[in-house]
Amino acid sequence: MSIQTKRQEIIDFAKDRIQEIYDFNPEKLTTELPDLYDLHHEIFNTSYYIVGRYQAKEWLGADAFDCIYDIQEYENCHFGQVTTDLSEPEKVVNMYVYVVGEEILEDVVTEFLENLDDDDDSEEVA
Repeated sequence: MSIQTKRQEIIDFAKDRIQEIYDFNPEKLTTELPDLYDLHHEIFNTSYYIVGRYQAKEWLGADAFDCIYDIQEYENCHFGQVTTDLSEPEKVVNMYVYVVGEEILEDVVTEFLENLDDDDDSEEVA
C-alpha cells in the first residue's frame, strides 16, 4: 500500500466518521475553530485507528520511515521534541493517522457540507 493509498484510506475513514457524527449530532460539523479542533480530537484521538503490533507493521509496510518522518516533523514543530514511541508500530500508525487527519479534516468536512447543500438544492427542485 503506497503512502497515497494510506492517505486516501484515512480520508475515507474521516468521511465515514463525519457521516456518523452528522447522523447523531449535525451541529458538531463545522469548519470553524475551535469546533474543528474538537471534531479532529473526536475522530482521530478518542480511539485507535489500528490495534495490534502485527496489523500496524503490515499497514506501515515500506512506508514506515516516511510515516516516522512526518511524525517527527509534526511533533518537532508543535511540541519542540518527538514524544511518540517510534519503536512501537501501533503508536506510529495511530500518530501518523492523527497528523494526516489534522491536514485533511477541514477539506473533508467542507466537501461533506457542500454535498449536503447540493442534496438539499436538488430535493427542492424535485
